[in-house]
Amino acid sequence: MKVRLSLAAVSAIALSIALDSAAADTVRMDLQGGYGSNVGLLGPTQLHLVDTVNKISGGTLKVRFHEPNSFVPNLQSLDAVANNSLDAAWTSPGYWTGKDVAFALVGAVPFGPAAGEYIAWMKFGGGRELWDELYGSYGVKAIPCGIIPPESSGWFREPIENVEDLEGIKMRFYGLGAEVMEKLGVSTQLIGGGEIFQALQLGTIDATEFSMPVMDLSYGFYQIAKHNYFPGWHQQSTMNDLLISQAKWDEMDETQRAIWETACDATMMWQFANGESMQGAAMRELEEKGVTFHMWPDEILTEMEVAWAEVVEEKKAESEMFAKIWDSLAAFRDEYEPWKQMGYLN
Repeated sequence: MKVRLSLAAVSAIALSIALDSAAADTVRMDLQGGYGSNVGLLGPTQLHLVDTVNKISGGTLKVRFHEPNSFVPNLQSLDAVANNSLDAAWTSPGYWTGKDVAFALVGAVPFGPAAGEYIAWMKFGGGRELWDELYGSYGVKAIPCGIIPPESSGWFREPIENVEDLEGIKMRFYGLGAEVMEKLGVSTQLIGGGEIFQALQLGTIDATEFSMPVMDLSYGFYQIAKHNYFPGWHQQSTMNDLLISQAKWDEMDETQRAIWETACDATMMWQFANGESMQGAAMRELEEKGVTFHMWPDEILTEMEVAWAEVVEEKKAESEMFAKIWDSLAAFRDEYEPWKQMGYLN
């Protein structure tokens, strides 16, 4: 009889827990994408994230995806999430350098880490704590939520044979790489992905970088600029950020918050693997469309790296947070270096 009562009690407790879980309040969210859903890799990644969250939450999170600029202009997403007028956005940290250049270091680092090293620092080297501190100072909850392989580093109308050929060019450029290009005589500006083609077409800019071959192909840059340069010295890997308003984050229970964290981890792996899988085919298609691929001459890369070292010192003096994050990343990279040199083929 005692055993039967014990089993009954256990069953009652299990049922109670199940009912409590099922009764969790549903949190409904509108998420504005930072990139068109038809853009290579970045577009499908946003849809994959939303679909993953909706599926694994069992209905306790209901997220709707909206195309870029549906609620606010893309470059105002951080402010809109911070003031709770936008539930969530999926973007890139480098878009917020106008607020603090430190954002660039958690987005993409010139001559910086490839994806494995970058994730290792973010997850286990102190990066996430600094990420939370930086975004938290602007009143948003942010989660690292994607990473892409190396990019190409420029689309030009004419070949670039020396540093002097860069002088006077008007170019769209992202993140800290723009500061390097400025030192080499390039006039840079940050333009959202969807506006780049028109800027090239109208002559507002002479050249652009944006992303990797599969994404650049979808934007059609090859129709105007036929010379594409590698390697992507400015973005050997690039993180995406998921921004969630504090009001929405506060609505969630611990399970719902864990779902977002887990979905972002899964999205990061999905995006990186998918990105690695499709570049070869995209490059062959671009060649068929008349694109010539170039590798930067060693002497130009050396000039860029020298300029980058100057930029680092300037930004450390400009932003206390930049200096703090840089010191953390640099220390991790120093410790990682023997493994990088001996563990991998170079």
